[in-house]
Amino acid sequence: MKTHASISSSKDRALLLQAVLFATLAGLVPASGSFAAEAADSVIVQAREVDVGFPAEAMVEAVRQATVAAQIQGRVIEMRAEAGQRVKAGELLMRLDAREAAGSDQAAQAGLAQARVAYERAKSLHAQKFISKAALDQAEAAFKGAQGSAGASGASLSHGTVTAPIGGIVAERQIELGEMATPGRPLVTVFDPKGLRVIATIPQYKLAEVKKSTKARIEFPESGRWVDALRIEILPTVDGKSHTATARLYLPENIEGVVPGMFARAHFTLGQAKKITVPPAAVLRRGEVTAVYVLDEKGTPRLRQVRLGEPVSGGDIEVLAGISDGERVSLSPVKAGMALKAPR
Repeated sequence: MKTHASISSSKDRALLLQAVLFATLAGLVPASGSFAAEAADSVIVQAREVDVGFPAEAMVEAVRQATVAAQIQGRVIEMRAEAGQRVKAGELLMRLDAREAAGSDQAAQAGLAQARVAYERAKSLHAQKFISKAALDQAEAAFKGAQGSAGASGASLSHGTVTAPIGGIVAERQIELGEMATPGRPLVTVFDPKGLRVIATIPQYKLAEVKKSTKARIEFPESGRWVDALRIEILPTVDGKSHTATARLYLPENIEGVVPGMFARAHFTLGQAKKITVPPAAVLRRGEVTAVYVLDEKGTPRLRQVRLGEPVSGGDIEVLAGISDGERVSLSPVKAGMALKAPR
């Protein structure tokens, strides 16, 4: 009696499991009648001209962003900035305890007043020939030195009031009420949401082609959103360790839902080609199986495995193999699968 050949390799087992999963998804059960798919739930696949480009991983950053750091030492005694708050340039963000700076300023102002009186007296005495020119010059030097000390102390005192350097949104607050601020410690980061750009990394071998590109689109994979870049700027240097160049792609102003730090994908247009594409809604993914439901002449859906490429301009996905030009696919694959498995 003949026996079936045993599956001896992990690759064969994987292929068998994939075949079983594919058969399960296809709903291989006897069916009578057909599944009448509405036109709104299906689309005819057609080869069309699409942009051929080079995709590069990217990250959103603000064109104008400023981090305010402490310039004097002092405890935070008043806090008016919160993350997400919109602020105007010059608006008060927080106050630091600047009593030490205030004391130094008072001493400097007193020294300035004394030096001014001494200088005026020296000028009067010199005019009456009671003191020499050297004594007058000394009094003048002391007065100017006191002016510098008073100006420096006044500037230090003003640093106790922290204001917004630019108008925009508070991205982050790095200190809390009651904490001690020290010179150089970051306090608040503010960015301008009107000007955003994405920073993409271009490998050296692709740099010459990308430099010729005059058009690019930015994809936000989580939301499926595509935005045209207003301007492309490629920095003139290449990193010596990674052998990559940096490209800046500027976004339109006031894009809702896009903030610094978000992941994006930059698609540089290098030409055009004719490709078969399908909407993302038509694709069914189950484990290692990627498929679509193709509708026959009677409207009956049949599950067919496909091999997909990269997303193309407009949000559709390139189909490398599995369906042909002119076939109709369902835009509701879950509904089509349920209809196949339903008792007839």
